[in-house]
Amino acid sequence: MWYPVLILQHSRVMVKHYMTTTDLILPQTHQFDQRSPLRWIVSHVSRNWRMVVLAFIGALGNAALAALVPILIGVAFNSILSDPADQKKLLLIAIWIVVSQLVRGALQFGRNFGAELIGQRLERDIRDELYASLLGKSMTFHNLQPVGDTMARATNDVREINLMFNPGFNLVLGSANFILMPLIAAPFYHPSLILVPALFIITYFLAIWRYLRELQPISDSARRAFGQLNTHLTEAIDGIEVVKGGAQEEAEVARFTENARVFRNAFVQQGDAEARYLPLLLLGLAQAGAFLHALLLFQQDLLDVGQVVAYMGLIQLFGFPTFASLFAYSQVSLGMASARRILDLIRRETKLNQNPRGYAQTMRGEIVFKDVTFSYPEAENSLEGVTFHVQPGQTIALVGQTGTGKTTLAKLINRTHDLSSGQVLVDGVDVRDWNLASLRKQISIIEQDVFLFSRTLAKNISFGCPQATQAEIEQAAKAAQAHDFILAFKDGYDTVIGERGITLSGGQRQRIALARAFLTDPRILILDDSTSSIDSATEDQIQRAIFRAAEGRTTLIITHRISQIRWADLIIVLRRGRITAAGPHDVLMEISDTYRLIFTRDEDK
Repeated sequence: MWYPVLILQHSRVMVKHYMTTTDLILPQTHQFDQRSPLRWIVSHVSRNWRMVVLAFIGALGNAALAALVPILIGVAFNSILSDPADQKKLLLIAIWIVVSQLVRGALQFGRNFGAELIGQRLERDIRDELYASLLGKSMTFHNLQPVGDTMARATNDVREINLMFNPGFNLVLGSANFILMPLIAAPFYHPSLILVPALFIITYFLAIWRYLRELQPISDSARRAFGQLNTHLTEAIDGIEVVKGGAQEEAEVARFTENARVFRNAFVQQGDAEARYLPLLLLGLAQAGAFLHALLLFQQDLLDVGQVVAYMGLIQLFGFPTFASLFAYSQVSLGMASARRILDLIRRETKLNQNPRGYAQTMRGEIVFKDVTFSYPEAENSLEGVTFHVQPGQTIALVGQTGTGKTTLAKLINRTHDLSSGQVLVDGVDVRDWNLASLRKQISIIEQDVFLFSRTLAKNISFGCPQATQAEIEQAAKAAQAHDFILAFKDGYDTVIGERGITLSGGQRQRIALARAFLTDPRILILDDSTSSIDSATEDQIQRAIFRAAEGRTTLIITHRISQIRWADLIIVLRRGRITAAGPHDVLMEISDTYRLIFTRDEDK
C-alpha cells in the first residue's frame, strides 16, 4: 500500500496521489460520537472500559485503605490509654497498617496503570482519527487552514488529552474517593460528625464548579494563543529565504515575541485563577470546625480520645483532593480545551465526498467538461461555462495568461477541488460518482513547484509505487533523464536528499518528479509547466521522454512553450476563465489573437 503526500504541504506537491479516509483508517468497528467534546472523549474512553474498571477499583481501594490508617491509629491510642503494657495489641495494629498499605500500593499501581494506559491509547487513537480526517478533507479546507495551527492541534493538543487522563483524571478519580471516606466513616463514631464533611463536600464542589467556569475561557485562550504562535513560527521558517532576502529578521523576532507574550499572559491569567483557589481556605475551615466539633463531643463523653484522633485523621484525607485538584482540574480544563480544538478540526465542514462505493473501473482516459463553473470561497469565478471533449489517448495543451484558470481546470479532473456547477466526466462517469481513491490513483499531476521528501532518491521515485523493483525505478529515472545525475552522487539511488529536495537543483527535482509519475503509469497525465526549470538541452531530452510517456494515455499540458504546444492534438486557449478558442496550432494562429500573442512572445524569447 502506498501512502499519500502530506496534504498539509499541498502547495508544494509535485506528483499528487491521494487516499481516502476510509482507506487510511485502521480497521475498527467503533463509531465515535462527535456531537460534543465530552461525548467524543467518552466514546473514545468506552473502548477501554476494562482499564476504566481497573482504575476505578484501584482508586476506591486506595482511598479505603488510606482511611483505615487513622481508624487503626485511633484504636492504638485507646489501647495505650487503657492498658499501656499491652504491646501485643499495638504490634497487631502495626502489622495491619503495614499489610493494608502494601495492598494499597498495589491498588494505587492499578489505578495509575489504568489511567496511563487510557491516556496513551486515546492519544494514539485521536491522532489517527485526526490525521485520517485531515487527509480526507478537500483542498479548499487546506487552503484556508494554517499549517502551523493544524500541527499544533495534531501534536500539542493531542498530547494535552493524554495528560488530561494521567495525571488529570487519575488524580480527580483518586481525590473523589478520598472525599467520600470521611463522609462514610465519621458517622460510625457519632452521627453528628457527618456535618463538617458534608458541608465541606458541598462547598468544595461549588468552588470547583466556579473554578472550572473561570478556567475554561482561560484554557481556550491559552490553546488558541499557542496555535497562533505556532502558525506564525511555521510561516517564518517556511519563508526563511524571503525573510532573509528582505532583511526582516528583526521584524519577525518582534512578531514572535509578541505572540509569545500573548501565550505567556494566558498562563499568567491561569496562575492568577489558581492563586485564588477557594478550596484551600475551605480545607482550613473544615479542619478547625471538625476539631471544635470533636472536642465538644469529647467534653460530653460522646467521644473518647482515640475516636477524636481517628476522626481528625479522616478529616486530613481532604488534604489530598484539595491540593491535587489545584493541578488536576487545570489539566482537565486544558485537555477539554484541546478536545474542543481537535473536534472542531475533525468536524470542520468539507464538501469532498469520498464516495467509497463509487465507480472504480480501470480508466480509459476520456475527459468531458460540460458547462463547468468554479469559484474559490468568497471570490469571483475562476472558470465559467467551460466545455470541451478529450478522447482517450489524446494530448491537450492548455494555454493562456497567468491567472486564467488553467491549473484550476486541471485540478477539477481528480477532484482536488469540486466544481461549483456543470459536470466533469471521466470515461462518461461524473467524477463525483467515481470512487475517489480509484480516480486519483489513475491520475498524476506534475507541477512546477516540486515537493520531495527527505528520503533516498529511490524512495522518492517509488513514492506512489512502493512495491517497485530497483530495475523499475531505474527505468523510470532513465525515461525522465534523471539516471545519469543520480549515479553521479556518491550513494547513487540511496542518496538521502534534504527536506523538499533542497539539495537538488530545480531541474533535478523536476526530473525526479517526472520519474515518479512515469513509474505509477497513470491513465491521465497532467503536466503543469513541469519543465520550467530545465535548460534547453535537457528539455529536448525530456520532451522525447514525455512524448513516449504520453503514448496510450490522455495527457494535459499546461505550458507557455510552443515546443510543447505544437504536438498537442488539441490546444485550448483560456482567457479570464473562459475558453476563447480551441483547435490545432495552425488553425489557432489564424483565428485567435490571444494564441498568436503567446506564440509571438515565445519566439521573441
